[in-house]
Amino acid sequence: MADNNNNNSPKLKRKSKPKLKKEEITVVDTSSARKAVIATAVGNGMEWFDFGIYSYLAATIGQVFFPEVSGPMQLVFSFATFAVAFVARPIGGIFFGMLGDRLGRKKVLAITLVMMALATLSIGLIPSHSSIGYTATVLLLIARLIQGFSSGGEYSGAMTFIAESTPDKKRGFMSSGLEVGTLVGYIAGASLVTLLTYILGQDTMLEWGWRIPFFLSAPIGLIGFYLRNNLEETPAFEAMKEKTEEENAISVKNILQFHWRAIVVGMFVVFFYIVVNYIVLSYMPSHLTAVLGYGEAEGLLLIVIVMVIMIPIVLLMGYFSDRIGAKKIIQGGLIGLILLSIPSFNLIGSGNTMHVFWGLLILAVFSASFQGTMPALLPSLFFTNVRNGALAITFNISASLFGGTTPLLVSWLISKTMNEMVPAYYVIFASVVGIIVVSIFLKDTSGMALRGSPPAVEEKAEIKEILEDPEEALWWHEEKKVIEERIEDRLDDGK
Repeated sequence: MADNNNNNSPKLKRKSKPKLKKEEITVVDTSSARKAVIATAVGNGMEWFDFGIYSYLAATIGQVFFPEVSGPMQLVFSFATFAVAFVARPIGGIFFGMLGDRLGRKKVLAITLVMMALATLSIGLIPSHSSIGYTATVLLLIARLIQGFSSGGEYSGAMTFIAESTPDKKRGFMSSGLEVGTLVGYIAGASLVTLLTYILGQDTMLEWGWRIPFFLSAPIGLIGFYLRNNLEETPAFEAMKEKTEEENAISVKNILQFHWRAIVVGMFVVFFYIVVNYIVLSYMPSHLTAVLGYGEAEGLLLIVIVMVIMIPIVLLMGYFSDRIGAKKIIQGGLIGLILLSIPSFNLIGSGNTMHVFWGLLILAVFSASFQGTMPALLPSLFFTNVRNGALAITFNISASLFGGTTPLLVSWLISKTMNEMVPAYYVIFASVVGIIVVSIFLKDTSGMALRGSPPAVEEKAEIKEILEDPEEALWWHEEKKVIEERIEDRLDDGK
């Protein structure tokens, strides 16, 4: 999203053509790019395994930590604790985002993974409410806050890392690998919970079996830390480091002052993305169990099958976004959800297992259109020197307001209205907002250089063609001049 310029500014009338030198163009090593994608996606999958198992065990956790309430309200209390983690996400996002813009992307990704693993492990160690009363609830809240703090820097940092490590013309496809990692993490968590429920039975799961997935987070975290700690820093960040410290000294205040338009657009984009994502992947297992009366194992198995099918679809969406543009892919997904959400939830509520499966799959396909495009699109909204911090602020504030509250809001509204179609209405509302924002305010930069960075290519042969039209290659040049003018004006005013 381009910041609008002030046409009355005399400084802006002196337009200068951007200059691009051959040595400034980044030739991305394909093997290094693949390694970055795989290691980041694997680490992200491990993080979302940790974060996701809470969702899949929400009904059980509600019984362990909130035994004084029952029925749908027990699920509300459980998801309220789920939502608490999102209170800490903006704080963690700002902290780790700014740290990533100063110290580097890979260091932050290693730190957040270790924090998440330790917080998840601690949940498995907390005694039940029947053993220590409300102290158990307090400890659960603290662990969830730490999870939220670490996840605040995780996903935005991972998006930034992959986007800055890949060639421009393959950014969509390679970045979609991040969401494959997310799905694999969710699948691993859901499969483990399903398997344990099947083997141990619901009574044993309630007694102690639910703790096993949380215990596994420790060794998983160590593997992820090793992979991420052995990555190279992104080419875009390394190039930025060569500039003076004064140019790189960006504060949260600077980001909010001079990049607020991109932040606002980004927050609305994250809104519909996160609502659909959390309803399909986080809320739906509990909806099938607590609202529709499916057995936990049966409901989770359906979700697992759907998520496995989503993996190649996500990659296809990323592939086609490099060719026809992410904007068109997203618009198609939003229109599909507006038209088919109600029929999908009618199928899900039919009581017929095959109908439930097809209803879930329809939602999943449209959700995949976002998952395959967002990891490349969201980082492209911001300039390199503020990308990690600005994206962390954008993503985590929106995710906290709308993502963490989605399961809570939907389960609460169902308990009050007794209307099983509430999730469908919420998805339609989010999609209507999304189609307006994407169609009017979003600039599609698929296949183009990231804002603030020279082009990144896969082959040296591409350099000659790029040098023939530096204005197109550095398409963000005028946009950057506008921001620099605003900064100068503020300095002149002494603000």
